[in-house]
Amino acid sequence: MNLVDRLKRKEEAALLELMNQYGDYLLRMAYLLINDYQRAEEAVQDAFISAFEKINQLEKEEYLKSWLTTITINRCRQQMRKWSFKHIFPDIKTVEYIKQADMADSPETDILAIEQNKNLTAAIHSLDYKYREVITLFYFNELKLAEITALTNIKENTIKSRLKRAKKLLRNYLLEEEDAHNGGKKSDEESIR
Repeated sequence: MNLVDRLKRKEEAALLELMNQYGDYLLRMAYLLINDYQRAEEAVQDAFISAFEKINQLEKEEYLKSWLTTITINRCRQQMRKWSFKHIFPDIKTVEYIKQADMADSPETDILAIEQNKNLTAAIHSLDYKYREVITLFYFNELKLAEITALTNIKENTIKSRLKRAKKLLRNYLLEEEDAHNGGKKSDEESIR
């Protein structure tokens, strides 16, 4: 019996299997969207509970992942509405779970990769929610524009516009950080131009 059928029969073991299969994926996405690890965990837990309760609404088994993604996005939006994130400072230590397993070339490479992840995560968290959402879904979840449109109920042209604006904001943020890190000095590449 497949997972969805077992969920429809309300088997707790099936719920645990669902959580094991999609938990990391949803948590990574939720964390990038709401910039708070505990609230991201809460959003994902709420999404799993909601999915378990409403599993009969799932029409086709092959849509399970996108259905869970939509529920999680909605839970993240609820978190954003009910709690002000303007007073949160990014907690860089919690982004280490994003680190890829194949980066173990050397300790120096690991440190550089972790630092790049920290900078990128901080840059993403500096964006407004509407930009974080499209960046996360497009680049980290590797969804196509049509899939993002279906998940978020936002027009494709709006998504394209938000992606373009978000990339520009990220580039500016990362360049400012690099400039601040270099003590205001131009990099060799910039001085050649």
